[in-house]
Order: sequence, then structure tokens, then C-alpha cells
Amino acid sequence: MNETLLYTLVHTIHIFSVFTYGGFLIVDILFLSKMKQTLNEDEAVKAREAIMMHVRKVVPYALMVAVASGLFMVFNIYGEIGEDGPSSFQVMLGIKAFLGLWLGFRGINQKLFGINPWVFKSHFFPFSLVIMIILLSQMMYL
Repeated sequence: MNETLLYTLVHTIHIFSVFTYGGFLIVDILFLSKMKQTLNEDEAVKAREAIMMHVRKVVPYALMVAVASGLFMVFNIYGEIGEDGPSSFQVMLGIKAFLGLWLGFRGINQKLFGINPWVFKSHFFPFSLVIMIILLSQMMYL
């Protein structure tokens, strides 16, 4: 398989997995967290769990695919560091990779090892990191 075709395939898989993971975070932060405003406590818990039992089957694996495909892409586009040090592209890509790896480490610990997050128990912090990664993605090429 040609290198460009492989990169395009991995990039496409990465985009879909990121949409799945990031999309869930957006829905959770903006909508699911608001169910308590219209449902009583018991109904809200039941409704959220009805959704989450399906989310747990897909979203953690989408995160793992996003991290694995992201690592593949980083190793293919980072390039050599110049004499003047890393370029702004390389710095932003490195920050993106670090944030993505942190999300992946957190997700793998939760899904595979049953270790819950130590400090940040809501989805707001991962949501914030996804927003930062998206902004960095757009600024990298300026």
C-alpha cells in the first residue's frame, strides 16, 4: 500500500474516532448534564444510565483508536528538528500529542483497568482538552 494512501486511510479513521469521542463529550456537557432540570433525580439517573450503557461499548474504544491513529500520524509528519529548534508546527503538534496521550491514558485506565480518574471525575476537563486540541489543529498550519 502506498504511503500517502495509508496516511489518508489512518487520517480518515482518526477523524471518525475523534468525532465519536468528542461528539459524546459535547452531548454530555451540553445536553445530558441538563436532564436533571426537566426530570426528577430518579428519572435522570435512569435516563443517563440507559444512554451510558451504550456509550461505554463504543466511546472508550473510539478514544483508543483516536490515540493510536494520532500517534501514527505524529510519527509520520513531525519531521526533523531544525538547527533553530522545533518549528511552531512541531511545538503545537507536540502539545496536541501530549494532550491526546493524557486523554488516552485516562481512558485506557478507566476502560481496561477499572481505574477511575483521580481528580477530574466529570467530562468537563476532557471536553476542555478536546477543544484545545481542535484549536491547536487549526493553528498548526498558520
